[in-house]
Amino acid sequence: MNQLSHNLAANLRRLRENLGLSQQQVANNAGIPRPTWANLESGEANPTISVLTKVAAALNVDVESLLRPPASVVRIVPAESLPSKRRGKVSVRSLLPEPMVGLELERLVLPVATQLHVAPHARGSRKYATCEVGEIELVVMGVAHPGRAGDVLVCRGDQPHTFRNVGRSPAVVYCVVSFAGSD
Repeated sequence: MNQLSHNLAANLRRLRENLGLSQQQVANNAGIPRPTWANLESGEANPTISVLTKVAAALNVDVESLLRPPASVVRIVPAESLPSKRRGKVSVRSLLPEPMVGLELERLVLPVATQLHVAPHARGSRKYATCEVGEIELVVMGVAHPGRAGDVLVCRGDQPHTFRNVGRSPAVVYCVVSFAGSD
């Protein structure tokens, strides 16, 4: 398969899947037989300009965008560009480059012998915290729940809680908050 055929196949598959269409549906939209579409996606076809024009129109793109190298499906977001803040001695960094409805994902770094008091999240929320490095306690309603590297602690997020580093080295904790009604 030559590079143009490879580019065409990858771009057609990505564009079709992004639209949530089957090969039959998009072939119908383009006015070509489904087996022709399947051959285009496999990279085995040698389409005419007429077929490429119909396919591009059905996908609402230009012919050139079908033939160029596929766009990368991975976006790298440098750590320093992510929203971060300090709460006392604790470093809190969001792991989501843009807000997601119903979800928070943060990385906490707690120096030795520090704690982080967390205000209640929205009613019905759940908090999941995993200790990646170190030893922590999650204090909820006055009860300390220990967590070591690899452990996951789960609690209602709509109540005050505190993270404590009880180890001899900095602790790294990843927290996910899932908000009620975000399904």
